[in-house]
Amino acid sequence: MTEPVAYLNKYLDGSTDITRFKPSNEADVVSLSSNVIVSSTPLYTSEQLYPRVKMTQKQYDRLMWEKSHTNLLACIDYFFEQDDNYKFGLSSENLRGDLTQTDIARAWLHPEETIEIVPDMKWFVRSKKPEGEDDDEYYLFLSGSNLDDLDYLVFDYAKTFDTKEQAELWTNPLTEAVKLPVEGE
Repeated sequence: MTEPVAYLNKYLDGSTDITRFKPSNEADVVSLSSNVIVSSTPLYTSEQLYPRVKMTQKQYDRLMWEKSHTNLLACIDYFFEQDDNYKFGLSSENLRGDLTQTDIARAWLHPEETIEIVPDMKWFVRSKKPEGEDDDEYYLFLSGSNLDDLDYLVFDYAKTFDTKEQAELWTNPLTEAVKLPVEGE
């Protein structure tokens, strides 16, 4: 983490000041104010000045494809396509997520410095207690595609849900809804 540009220091008497360094001991506090310091808040950290754009791997892959094959305007149009009949639009694939047009533009311009890959998260229904013995413990997950073939199996076959509410419809006293990362869905 990069050092902040400055610190906002608050003192017991209610006064404040801004310093280029964080008071680290009693001598620093006395030299800044006759009061005792209550808090010292970093100002203008690199995270505040340049917040990271959080993307799933699938979103990142699509952005990089767009960057190498189209222009920024076409990329933004692609991510924000509203026509559900448009066969290539992300709106039908639900890949846009919480991304804004500004996020996409910033990520397009400086992907290495801007993008943070976050795991794609889904909801699952799993056993509350792990199965197995000793070091071989594992949770059982609800799996199957319809009411006729529902079963509880290992994570590889787990049924995913987009919302907690959808997952909770399938819980019982022995199971719980949990949000976990998924890979390569």
